[in-house]
Amino acid sequence: MGDEMNEVILSMKSIDKQFPGVKALDNVDLEVRSGEVLALMGENGAGKSTLMKILTGIYTRDAGTIEYFGKEIEFSNTKEAQDAGIVIVHQELQMISHLTVAQNIFVGREYKNGVIIDDHKMNEEAKKLFDVFEIDINPSENMGNLTVGSQQLCEIAKAISFDAKVIVFDEPTAALTEHEIQHLFTIIKNLKERGLGIVYISHRMNEVEEITDRVTVLRDGMYAGTVITKDSSKDEIINLMVGRTIFEEPKQKSNVSEDAPMVLEVENLTAGTMVKDVSFYLRKGEILGFSGLMGAGRTETARAIFGADPQESGIIKLNGEEVNINSPTDAVKLGIGYLSEDRKRYGLMLDKNLYENMTLASLDNFVKSSVIESSKEKEVSQEHVDLLRVRTPGINQIVENLSGGNQQKVVIAKWLIANSDILIFDEPTRGIDVGAKQEIYELINTLIKEGKSIIMISSELQEILRMSDRIVVMCEGRKTGELSIEEATQENIMHLATKRD
Repeated sequence: MGDEMNEVILSMKSIDKQFPGVKALDNVDLEVRSGEVLALMGENGAGKSTLMKILTGIYTRDAGTIEYFGKEIEFSNTKEAQDAGIVIVHQELQMISHLTVAQNIFVGREYKNGVIIDDHKMNEEAKKLFDVFEIDINPSENMGNLTVGSQQLCEIAKAISFDAKVIVFDEPTAALTEHEIQHLFTIIKNLKERGLGIVYISHRMNEVEEITDRVTVLRDGMYAGTVITKDSSKDEIINLMVGRTIFEEPKQKSNVSEDAPMVLEVENLTAGTMVKDVSFYLRKGEILGFSGLMGAGRTETARAIFGADPQESGIIKLNGEEVNINSPTDAVKLGIGYLSEDRKRYGLMLDKNLYENMTLASLDNFVKSSVIESSKEKEVSQEHVDLLRVRTPGINQIVENLSGGNQQKVVIAKWLIANSDILIFDEPTRGIDVGAKQEIYELINTLIKEGKSIIMISSELQEILRMSDRIVVMCEGRKTGELSIEEATQENIMHLATKRD
Protein backbone atom coordinates (compact mmCIF):
# COMPACT_ATOMS: atom_id res chain seq x y z
CA MET A 1 0.00 0.00 0.00
CA GLY A 2 1.49 3.38 -0.94
CA ASP A 3 2.17 6.02 1.67
CA GLU A 4 -0.54 8.29 0.31
CA MET A 5 -3.23 5.59 0.73
CA ASN A 6 -2.75 4.88 4.43
CA GLU A 7 -5.45 6.28 6.70
CA VAL A 8 -4.43 9.09 9.06
CA ILE A 9 -5.32 7.77 12.52
CA LEU A 10 -3.65 10.43 14.66
CA SER A 11 -3.12 14.10 13.90
CA MET A 12 -1.52 16.72 16.16
CA LYS A 13 -1.74 20.24 14.75
CA SER A 14 -0.23 23.58 15.84
CA ILE A 15 0.77 22.26 19.28
CA ASP A 16 2.25 24.82 21.69
CA LYS A 17 3.70 24.23 25.15
CA GLN A 18 5.30 26.80 27.43
CA PHE A 19 7.28 26.11 30.61
CA PRO A 20 8.64 28.87 32.86
CA GLY A 21 11.27 30.65 30.77
CA VAL A 22 11.15 28.11 27.92
CA LYS A 23 8.87 27.63 24.92
CA ALA A 24 9.18 23.87 24.56
CA LEU A 25 6.88 23.52 21.53
CA ASP A 26 5.95 26.17 19.00
CA ASN A 27 3.29 25.34 16.38
CA VAL A 28 4.28 21.66 16.01
CA ASP A 29 2.52 19.18 13.71
CA LEU A 30 2.60 15.37 13.74
CA GLU A 31 0.62 12.89 11.65
CA VAL A 32 0.54 9.12 12.16
CA ARG A 33 -0.96 6.75 9.60
CA SER A 34 -2.17 3.19 9.95
CA GLY A 35 0.32 0.54 8.88
CA GLU A 36 3.36 2.83 8.94
CA VAL A 37 6.42 3.47 11.05
CA LEU A 38 6.99 7.19 11.54
CA ALA A 39 10.38 8.25 12.88
CA LEU A 40 10.31 11.22 15.24
CA MET A 41 13.74 12.80 15.26
CA GLY A 42 15.47 15.89 16.58
CA GLU A 43 18.31 16.96 18.81
CA ASN A 44 17.98 16.50 22.57
CA GLY A 45 15.77 19.31 23.77
CA ALA A 46 14.03 19.62 20.39
CA GLY A 47 10.65 18.78 21.98
CA LYS A 48 10.10 15.11 21.08
CA SER A 49 9.44 13.93 24.64
CA THR A 50 7.26 16.96 25.42
CA LEU A 51 5.13 16.26 22.34
CA MET A 52 4.66 12.61 23.32
CA LYS A 53 3.83 13.58 26.91
CA ILE A 54 1.11 15.88 25.61
CA LEU A 55 -0.22 13.07 23.42
CA THR A 56 -0.39 10.61 26.35
CA GLY A 57 -1.89 13.00 28.91
CA ILE A 58 1.19 13.69 31.05
CA TYR A 59 1.27 17.36 29.98
CA THR A 60 -1.57 19.65 28.90
CA ARG A 61 -1.07 21.56 25.64
CA ASP A 62 -1.33 25.35 25.64
CA ALA A 63 -2.67 25.49 22.07
CA GLY A 64 -3.41 23.24 19.11
CA THR A 65 -5.61 20.22 18.45
CA ILE A 66 -5.27 16.43 18.60
CA GLU A 67 -7.52 14.26 16.45
CA TYR A 68 -7.69 10.47 16.87
CA PHE A 69 -9.70 8.52 14.29
CA GLY A 70 -11.27 11.80 13.21
CA LYS A 71 -12.39 12.93 16.67
CA GLU A 72 -10.77 15.67 18.72
CA ILE A 73 -9.41 14.27 21.99
CA GLU A 74 -7.46 15.30 25.07
CA PHE A 75 -6.31 12.84 27.69
CA SER A 76 -5.97 13.79 31.36
CA ASN A 77 -3.55 10.95 32.18
CA THR A 78 -1.71 7.99 30.65
CA LYS A 79 -4.43 5.53 31.68
CA GLU A 80 -6.97 7.37 29.52
CA ALA A 81 -4.53 7.27 26.62
CA GLN A 82 -3.85 3.55 27.15
CA ASP A 83 -7.55 2.76 27.34
CA ALA A 84 -8.00 4.56 24.02
CA GLY A 85 -5.17 2.52 22.47
CA ILE A 86 -2.26 5.00 22.52
CA VAL A 87 0.67 3.47 24.39
CA ILE A 88 4.29 4.48 24.92
CA VAL A 89 7.20 2.03 25.39
CA HIS A 90 9.65 4.08 27.43
CA GLN A 91 13.43 4.07 27.04
CA GLU A 92 13.72 3.64 30.80
CA LEU A 93 11.70 0.52 31.50
CA GLN A 94 8.67 0.77 33.77
CA MET A 95 8.77 -2.81 35.03
CA ILE A 96 8.59 -4.01 38.68
CA SER A 97 11.49 -6.42 39.20
CA HIS A 98 10.04 -8.54 42.03
CA LEU A 99 6.82 -9.34 40.15
CA THR A 100 6.51 -12.03 37.48
CA VAL A 101 6.46 -11.23 33.78
CA ALA A 102 2.69 -11.82 33.57
CA GLN A 103 2.01 -9.77 36.70
CA ASN A 104 3.95 -6.87 35.16
CA ILE A 105 2.04 -7.06 31.89
CA PHE A 106 -1.36 -6.97 33.60
CA VAL A 107 -0.50 -4.82 36.63
CA GLY A 108 -3.48 -2.65 37.58
CA ARG A 109 -5.87 -4.76 35.49
CA GLU A 110 -5.26 -8.22 36.88
CA TYR A 111 -7.43 -11.21 36.00
CA LYS A 112 -9.28 -12.37 39.11
CA ASN A 113 -11.10 -15.45 40.27
CA GLY A 114 -13.55 -13.81 42.64
CA VAL A 115 -11.40 -11.53 44.82
CA ILE A 116 -8.22 -13.60 44.29
CA ILE A 117 -5.75 -12.67 41.54
CA ASP A 118 -5.72 -15.43 38.92
CA ASP A 119 -2.01 -15.88 38.11
CA HIS A 120 -2.73 -18.95 36.01
CA LYS A 121 -5.05 -16.98 33.71
CA MET A 122 -2.54 -14.11 33.46
CA ASN A 123 0.23 -16.56 32.54
CA GLU A 124 -2.02 -18.03 29.84
CA GLU A 125 -2.87 -14.63 28.37
CA ALA A 126 0.78 -13.51 28.46
CA LYS A 127 1.80 -16.74 26.70
CA LYS A 128 -0.76 -16.07 23.94
CA LEU A 129 0.72 -12.60 23.41
CA PHE A 130 4.26 -14.00 23.31
CA ASP A 131 3.33 -16.75 20.85
CA VAL A 132 1.91 -14.24 18.35
CA PHE A 133 5.24 -12.40 18.24
CA GLU A 134 7.52 -15.43 18.75
CA ILE A 135 8.80 -14.17 22.10
CA ASP A 136 10.42 -16.99 24.05
CA ILE A 137 9.95 -15.86 27.66
CA ASN A 138 8.39 -17.73 30.58
CA PRO A 139 5.44 -15.61 31.87
CA SER A 140 5.94 -16.92 35.42
CA GLU A 141 9.62 -15.84 35.56
CA ASN A 142 10.47 -12.94 37.85
CA MET A 143 11.03 -9.78 35.79
CA GLY A 144 14.25 -9.00 37.67
CA ASN A 145 15.83 -12.22 36.38
CA LEU A 146 15.51 -11.20 32.70
CA THR A 147 18.03 -9.40 30.55
CA VAL A 148 17.31 -5.80 29.61
CA GLY A 149 16.48 -6.98 26.10
CA SER A 150 13.93 -9.49 27.35
CA GLN A 151 12.41 -6.88 29.67
CA GLN A 152 12.05 -4.60 26.64
CA LEU A 153 10.12 -7.33 24.80
CA CYS A 154 7.83 -7.69 27.83
CA GLU A 155 7.21 -3.94 27.81
CA ILE A 156 6.21 -4.20 24.15
CA ALA A 157 3.90 -7.13 24.88
CA LYS A 158 2.32 -5.06 27.67
CA ALA A 159 1.72 -2.20 25.23
CA ILE A 160 0.10 -4.54 22.71
CA SER A 161 -2.12 -6.02 25.44
CA PHE A 162 -3.94 -2.66 25.69
CA ASP A 163 -5.33 -3.32 22.20
CA ALA A 164 -3.10 -0.49 21.01
CA LYS A 165 -3.74 1.36 17.78
CA VAL A 166 -0.73 3.67 18.15
CA ILE A 167 2.51 2.62 19.86
CA VAL A 168 5.33 5.06 20.60
CA PHE A 169 8.81 3.51 20.89
CA ASP A 170 11.20 5.83 22.74
CA GLU A 171 14.83 4.90 21.93
CA PRO A 172 13.91 1.19 22.10
CA THR A 173 17.29 -0.26 21.06
CA ALA A 174 19.57 1.69 23.44
CA ALA A 175 20.33 -1.38 25.59
CA LEU A 176 19.69 -4.21 23.10
CA THR A 177 22.11 -6.59 21.39
CA GLU A 178 22.14 -6.78 17.60
CA HIS A 179 20.13 -10.02 17.72
CA GLU A 180 17.54 -8.42 20.02
CA ILE A 181 17.32 -5.38 17.74
CA GLN A 182 16.53 -7.57 14.74
CA HIS A 183 13.84 -9.40 16.77
CA LEU A 184 12.37 -6.03 17.73
CA PHE A 185 12.29 -4.97 14.07
CA THR A 186 10.47 -8.19 13.18
CA ILE A 187 7.85 -7.40 15.84
CA ILE A 188 7.47 -3.81 14.58
CA LYS A 189 6.98 -5.05 11.01
CA ASN A 190 4.32 -7.46 12.32
CA LEU A 191 2.53 -4.61 14.11
CA LYS A 192 2.73 -2.51 10.94
CA GLU A 193 1.13 -5.30 8.92
CA ARG A 194 -1.71 -5.39 11.49
CA GLY A 195 -2.46 -1.75 10.68
CA LEU A 196 -1.02 -0.12 13.80
CA GLY A 197 0.60 3.31 13.65
CA ILE A 198 4.12 3.28 15.06
CA VAL A 199 6.03 6.37 16.26
CA TYR A 200 9.73 5.46 16.46
CA ILE A 201 11.95 7.90 18.39
CA SER A 202 15.63 7.24 17.73
CA HIS A 203 18.96 8.95 17.13
CA ARG A 204 20.34 5.97 15.19
CA MET A 205 20.23 6.85 11.51
CA ASN A 206 20.84 3.29 10.30
CA GLU A 207 17.77 2.08 12.25
CA VAL A 208 15.62 4.91 10.91
CA GLU A 209 16.68 4.02 7.36
CA GLU A 210 15.92 0.33 7.91
CA ILE A 211 12.62 0.38 9.79
CA THR A 212 10.70 3.61 9.05
CA ASP A 213 8.46 4.86 6.24
CA ARG A 214 8.51 8.59 6.99
CA VAL A 215 10.55 10.90 9.22
CA THR A 216 9.18 13.91 11.10
CA VAL A 217 11.86 16.24 12.46
CA LEU A 218 11.64 18.78 15.28
CA ARG A 219 14.26 21.48 15.78
CA ASP A 220 14.37 23.85 18.76
CA GLY A 221 10.75 23.08 19.65
CA MET A 222 9.48 23.74 16.13
CA TYR A 223 8.33 21.55 13.27
CA ALA A 224 11.23 21.29 10.79
CA GLY A 225 9.54 19.01 8.23
CA THR A 226 8.50 15.49 7.25
CA VAL A 227 10.18 13.41 4.55
CA ILE A 228 9.70 9.95 3.04
CA THR A 229 12.56 7.82 4.36
CA LYS A 230 13.41 5.93 1.17
CA ASP A 231 13.54 9.17 -0.83
CA SER A 232 15.80 11.02 1.62
CA SER A 233 19.52 10.81 2.33
CA LYS A 234 21.04 10.61 5.79
CA ASP A 235 22.62 14.06 5.28
CA GLU A 236 19.25 15.60 4.38
CA ILE A 237 17.65 14.29 7.58
CA ILE A 238 20.59 15.41 9.74
CA ASN A 239 20.48 18.83 8.10
CA LEU A 240 16.79 19.09 9.03
CA MET A 241 17.67 18.20 12.62
CA VAL A 242 20.58 20.52 13.21
CA GLY A 243 20.49 23.04 10.38
CA ARG A 244 23.96 22.04 9.30
CA THR A 245 25.75 19.10 7.70
CA ILE A 246 27.74 16.80 9.97
CA PHE A 247 30.42 14.56 8.54
CA GLU A 248 31.32 11.24 10.15
CA GLU A 249 34.57 10.30 8.47
CA PRO A 250 36.66 7.60 10.17
CA LYS A 251 40.06 8.67 11.51
CA GLN A 252 42.80 7.96 8.98
CA LYS A 253 45.82 7.77 11.28
CA SER A 254 46.78 8.01 14.92
CA ASN A 255 47.62 11.42 16.32
CA VAL A 256 49.86 9.89 19.01
CA SER A 257 53.58 9.30 18.53
CA GLU A 258 54.90 5.84 19.37
CA ASP A 259 57.27 7.28 21.96
CA ALA A 260 54.54 9.16 23.84
CA PRO A 261 54.79 8.24 27.53
CA MET A 262 52.52 5.56 28.94
CA VAL A 263 50.20 7.09 31.51
CA LEU A 264 48.32 3.87 32.33
CA GLU A 265 49.41 0.22 32.18
CA VAL A 266 47.06 -2.61 33.09
CA GLU A 267 48.62 -6.05 33.42
CA ASN A 268 46.71 -9.33 33.77
CA LEU A 269 43.66 -7.74 35.37
CA THR A 270 41.01 -10.19 36.60
CA ALA A 271 37.79 -9.12 38.29
CA GLY A 272 34.62 -11.16 38.80
CA THR A 273 33.40 -13.33 35.94
CA MET A 274 33.59 -10.67 33.22
CA VAL A 275 37.25 -9.53 33.36
CA LYS A 276 39.74 -12.30 32.64
CA ASP A 277 43.48 -11.59 32.45
CA VAL A 278 43.13 -8.28 30.60
CA SER A 279 46.26 -6.29 29.69
CA PHE A 280 46.62 -3.01 27.79
CA TYR A 281 48.27 0.41 27.97
CA LEU A 282 47.27 4.02 27.35
CA ARG A 283 49.62 6.74 26.11
CA LYS A 284 49.51 10.44 26.96
CA GLY A 285 47.21 12.30 24.55
CA GLU A 286 45.69 9.08 23.19
CA ILE A 287 42.09 8.04 22.59
CA LEU A 288 42.06 4.28 23.18
CA GLY A 289 38.85 2.75 21.88
CA PHE A 290 37.34 -0.31 23.55
CA SER A 291 35.06 -2.34 21.29
CA GLY A 292 33.10 -5.56 21.66
CA LEU A 293 29.59 -6.92 21.80
CA MET A 294 27.31 -6.56 24.81
CA GLY A 295 28.62 -8.76 27.61
CA ALA A 296 32.22 -8.53 26.37
CA GLY A 297 33.43 -7.15 29.71
CA ARG A 298 34.40 -3.63 28.64
CA THR A 299 32.39 -1.79 31.31
CA GLU A 300 33.45 -4.29 33.95
CA THR A 301 37.10 -3.68 33.05
CA ALA A 302 36.60 0.07 33.41
CA ARG A 303 34.82 -0.31 36.74
CA ALA A 304 37.61 -2.53 38.08
CA ILE A 305 40.27 0.03 37.08
CA PHE A 306 38.22 2.80 38.70
CA GLY A 307 37.80 0.81 41.93
CA ALA A 308 34.01 0.56 41.58
CA ASP A 309 34.27 -3.26 41.48
CA PRO A 310 36.88 -5.33 43.37
CA GLN A 311 39.96 -6.62 41.53
CA GLU A 312 40.97 -10.23 42.11
CA SER A 313 44.43 -9.97 40.60
CA GLY A 314 46.57 -7.90 38.28
CA ILE A 315 48.71 -4.78 38.31
CA ILE A 316 47.82 -1.17 37.52
CA LYS A 317 50.54 1.40 36.89
CA LEU A 318 50.16 5.16 36.52
CA ASN A 319 53.09 6.94 34.89
CA GLY A 320 55.23 3.85 35.48
CA GLU A 321 54.43 3.53 39.20
CA GLU A 322 52.33 0.66 40.54
CA VAL A 323 49.22 1.88 42.37
CA ASN A 324 46.49 0.33 44.50
CA ILE A 325 42.95 1.39 43.56
CA ASN A 326 40.45 -0.07 46.01
CA SER A 327 37.67 2.49 45.60
CA PRO A 328 36.54 5.30 43.30
CA THR A 329 37.90 7.73 45.90
CA ASP A 330 41.37 6.26 45.33
CA ALA A 331 40.96 6.59 41.57
CA VAL A 332 39.82 10.23 41.77
CA LYS A 333 42.78 11.14 43.98
CA LEU A 334 45.09 9.55 41.38
CA GLY A 335 43.54 11.63 38.59
CA ILE A 336 41.20 9.09 37.00
CA GLY A 337 37.62 10.06 36.08
CA TYR A 338 34.91 7.64 34.95
CA LEU A 339 31.84 8.63 32.94
CA SER A 340 29.46 5.70 33.42
CA GLU A 341 27.34 4.33 30.57
CA ASP A 342 24.35 4.90 32.89
CA ARG A 343 24.88 8.59 33.67
CA LYS A 344 21.51 8.91 35.40
CA ARG A 345 22.19 6.08 37.81
CA TYR A 346 25.92 6.47 38.48
CA GLY A 347 27.00 9.85 37.15
CA LEU A 348 24.45 12.36 38.39
CA MET A 349 22.26 13.38 41.30
CA LEU A 350 19.22 14.13 39.18
CA ASP A 351 17.36 16.05 41.87
CA LYS A 352 20.29 18.41 42.49
CA ASN A 353 21.32 21.44 40.46
CA LEU A 354 24.18 21.87 38.00
CA TYR A 355 26.80 23.33 40.30
CA GLU A 356 26.17 20.74 43.03
CA ASN A 357 26.71 17.97 40.45
CA MET A 358 29.73 19.59 38.83
CA THR A 359 31.66 19.98 42.08
CA LEU A 360 30.68 16.63 43.59
CA ALA A 361 33.95 14.81 42.81
CA SER A 362 36.14 17.65 44.12
CA LEU A 363 34.08 18.97 47.02
CA ASP A 364 37.11 19.11 49.34
CA ASN A 365 38.50 21.92 47.17
CA PHE A 366 35.46 24.05 47.97
CA VAL A 367 35.49 23.59 51.75
CA LYS A 368 36.98 26.22 54.04
CA SER A 369 36.82 25.87 57.81
CA SER A 370 34.34 22.98 57.41
CA VAL A 371 31.99 25.17 55.37
CA ILE A 372 31.29 24.70 51.65
CA GLU A 373 32.07 27.89 49.73
CA SER A 374 29.06 27.89 47.44
CA SER A 375 30.07 31.15 45.75
CA LYS A 376 33.33 29.50 44.64
CA GLU A 377 31.37 26.40 43.53
CA LYS A 378 29.09 28.56 41.42
CA GLU A 379 31.94 30.54 39.88
CA VAL A 380 33.85 27.43 38.77
CA SER A 381 30.67 25.74 37.57
CA GLN A 382 29.65 28.75 35.50
CA GLU A 383 33.09 28.72 33.85
CA HIS A 384 32.51 25.09 32.82
CA VAL A 385 28.94 25.77 31.66
CA ASP A 386 30.43 28.40 29.33
CA LEU A 387 33.38 26.21 28.34
CA LEU A 388 31.24 23.18 27.47
CA ARG A 389 28.33 25.22 26.10
CA VAL A 390 25.81 23.57 28.40
CA ARG A 391 22.33 24.66 27.39
CA THR A 392 20.63 25.63 30.62
CA PRO A 393 18.73 28.60 32.05
CA GLY A 394 21.42 28.75 34.77
CA ILE A 395 23.61 26.80 37.17
CA ASN A 396 20.70 26.49 39.62
CA GLN A 397 18.75 24.38 37.11
CA ILE A 398 17.89 20.87 38.35
CA VAL A 399 19.90 18.37 36.27
CA GLU A 400 16.89 16.12 35.65
CA ASN A 401 15.38 18.91 33.54
CA LEU A 402 18.32 18.99 31.10
CA SER A 403 18.48 17.07 27.83
CA GLY A 404 20.63 13.93 27.64
CA GLY A 405 23.48 15.68 25.83
CA ASN A 406 23.62 18.48 28.39
CA GLN A 407 23.47 15.98 31.27
CA GLN A 408 26.50 14.29 29.74
CA LYS A 409 28.32 17.63 29.64
CA VAL A 410 27.60 18.09 33.35
CA VAL A 411 29.28 14.73 34.08
CA ILE A 412 32.27 15.72 31.95
CA ALA A 413 32.49 19.04 33.80
CA LYS A 414 32.55 17.13 37.10
CA TRP A 415 35.72 15.31 36.08
CA LEU A 416 37.34 18.39 34.52
CA ILE A 417 36.82 20.31 37.76
CA ALA A 418 38.35 17.32 39.59
CA ASN A 419 41.35 17.79 37.25
CA SER A 420 41.38 14.17 36.02
CA ASP A 421 44.25 13.38 33.65
CA ILE A 422 42.82 10.03 32.56
CA LEU A 423 39.15 9.95 31.55
CA ILE A 424 37.19 6.77 30.92
CA PHE A 425 34.19 7.54 28.69
CA ASP A 426 31.75 4.60 28.78
CA GLU A 427 29.23 4.95 25.91
CA PRO A 428 29.68 8.76 25.89
CA THR A 429 27.01 9.44 23.25
CA ARG A 430 24.38 6.84 24.17
CA GLY A 431 20.92 8.36 23.94
CA ILE A 432 22.05 11.71 22.56
CA ASP A 433 21.39 13.15 19.13
CA VAL A 434 23.78 13.74 16.24
CA GLY A 435 24.23 17.43 17.03
CA ALA A 436 25.09 16.78 20.67
CA LYS A 437 27.30 13.87 19.57
CA GLN A 438 29.30 16.24 17.40
CA GLU A 439 29.80 18.55 20.38
CA ILE A 440 30.95 15.63 22.57
CA TYR A 441 33.41 14.53 19.86
CA GLU A 442 34.80 18.06 19.57
CA LEU A 443 35.10 18.24 23.34
CA ILE A 444 36.98 14.91 23.51
CA ASN A 445 39.42 16.15 20.87
CA THR A 446 39.90 19.41 22.80
CA LEU A 447 40.66 17.47 25.98
CA ILE A 448 43.27 15.43 24.12
CA LYS A 449 44.94 18.61 22.86
CA GLU A 450 45.08 19.81 26.47
CA GLY A 451 47.06 16.68 27.42
CA LYS A 452 44.33 14.42 28.78
CA SER A 453 44.29 10.71 27.90
CA ILE A 454 41.00 8.95 27.18
CA ILE A 455 39.65 5.41 27.15
CA MET A 456 36.45 5.39 25.11
CA ILE A 457 34.09 2.42 25.34
CA SER A 458 31.48 2.40 22.57
CA SER A 459 29.11 -0.08 20.96
CA GLU A 460 28.94 2.06 17.81
CA LEU A 461 31.63 0.94 15.40
CA GLN A 462 31.44 4.19 13.43
CA GLU A 463 32.14 6.11 16.61
CA ILE A 464 35.08 3.89 17.52
CA LEU A 465 36.56 4.27 14.02
CA ARG A 466 35.98 8.01 13.96
CA MET A 467 37.56 8.82 17.33
CA SER A 468 40.17 6.21 18.28
CA ASP A 469 43.93 6.28 17.79
CA ARG A 470 44.09 2.58 18.69
CA ILE A 471 41.43 -0.03 19.44
CA VAL A 472 41.28 -2.83 22.01
CA VAL A 473 38.66 -5.51 21.27
CA MET A 474 37.13 -7.80 23.88
CA CYS A 475 34.94 -10.91 23.80
CA GLU A 476 33.48 -12.71 26.80
CA GLY A 477 35.74 -11.03 29.34
CA ARG A 478 39.00 -11.37 27.45
CA LYS A 479 41.03 -9.07 25.25
CA THR A 480 40.95 -10.77 21.85
CA GLY A 481 42.98 -8.27 19.88
CA GLU A 482 44.35 -4.80 19.37
CA LEU A 483 44.24 -2.75 16.16
CA SER A 484 45.94 0.43 15.06
CA ILE A 485 43.44 2.86 13.57
CA GLU A 486 45.19 2.47 10.20
CA GLU A 487 44.36 -1.26 10.06
CA ALA A 488 40.98 -1.10 11.78
CA THR A 489 37.78 -1.78 9.83
CA GLN A 490 34.30 -2.76 10.96
CA GLU A 491 34.99 -6.25 9.63
CA ASN A 492 38.29 -6.59 11.53
CA ILE A 493 36.72 -5.38 14.76
CA MET A 494 33.72 -7.73 14.45
CA HIS A 495 36.02 -10.64 13.72
CA LEU A 496 37.85 -10.04 17.02
CA ALA A 497 34.60 -9.25 18.87
CA THR A 498 33.30 -12.73 18.06
CA LYS A 499 36.61 -14.54 18.57
CA ARG A 500 36.17 -17.02 21.40
CA ASP A 501 38.88 -19.18 22.97
